[in-house]
Amino acid sequence: MWDYLKYYLAPLTQALSMLGLYMGGDYVWVGLGFFPLMAAIDSMLPLDLKARKMKSRGWAFVPIWLSTLLGPATYLMLAWSVAHHDLTGWQMFGGVMSCAWLSVVPMVPASHELYHARGRIGRTFGRYAQICFLDPTRMEAHVVSHHRDVGTAHDSDTAARGETLYSFAPKAVLESTLLAQRIESDALEKRGFARWSIRHHLWRAILAQVLFQSLIYWIGGWASVGLALVAMVIARFWVETFNYFQHYGQVRVAGSPIEKRHVWNHFGPLSRLVAFEITNHADHHLNTYLSYYELVPHREAIRMPSVFGCFMAALLPPVWFSLIIKPALRRWDNEWASAEERRLAAEQNRRAGWEDWLAQPPATASSSS
Repeated sequence: MWDYLKYYLAPLTQALSMLGLYMGGDYVWVGLGFFPLMAAIDSMLPLDLKARKMKSRGWAFVPIWLSTLLGPATYLMLAWSVAHHDLTGWQMFGGVMSCAWLSVVPMVPASHELYHARGRIGRTFGRYAQICFLDPTRMEAHVVSHHRDVGTAHDSDTAARGETLYSFAPKAVLESTLLAQRIESDALEKRGFARWSIRHHLWRAILAQVLFQSLIYWIGGWASVGLALVAMVIARFWVETFNYFQHYGQVRVAGSPIEKRHVWNHFGPLSRLVAFEITNHADHHLNTYLSYYELVPHREAIRMPSVFGCFMAALLPPVWFSLIIKPALRRWDNEWASAEERRLAAEQNRRAGWEDWLAQPPATASSSS
């Protein structure tokens, strides 16, 4: 029972954040306040390497649905707060940042869980809940491309070595958005329709956004619409930063099998809960239909710090490079990479201007997971 209950931490943070917006004043900062709080606690607690003992898919998906539905509801509460409280500029900024953060965690992993599920209803809700970060067409690029190309030069979600958080996020937003439209257009063309047919998901995504913004306007006026859009834009870039940490610098030969070693895992106890195991990532790339509670931690993998701590470190690229990712990649190249992957890694290191730690043959190397 405890394994089921602890995942309610995610919708609980959303509910408390909405309460803060309802109360107004400086309480609007509650949502964003969970970020540094969780980063500190997640970094101090021991890693959580336990598999979950959950058998009921129905009960396991209750917090998933709650977090998915509470994502858009948080924006509606922001609109209500703007309409009913005399918020200062600082407080409006707090409301914007709280909505932006909650659009990332737990909204992204919750909607991600639904659009990987087999059910049509879940996929539909998972898709359109992503209006919270302006990306209801994300499913196409993620499911079709990312899960096929992860770790290769073709994957826009895999940051190359030497890329900073600041250079990666804008590029990833642009490339993933264009890729999603191209995938959908190609699929329509194969079915005999025009590439930009009315059947294209982009038009439904735009309609969903217009309807949602109309509802926000009805509740809180143009000020609420403007603040909501700012929060969504911030969230859209913030979303890409988590791909940065889960795939940074990984290399894989295009067309070769995807193995557990081709992603980073973050086993912080809080991040596993509020992100619905998206940081427990290896099994997900081996079988995309596994539900979040079925993912088993890859105990043999290189232990990465809390994903929240990684974000804090990446804000200062020299700290991220020297203290976290270079040591991890050095070990990965020498202990986990195949011979061809070491060649690709050496080339990326050279282009990044990094030291050549592959100049000497490694003492041990394994291509198995």
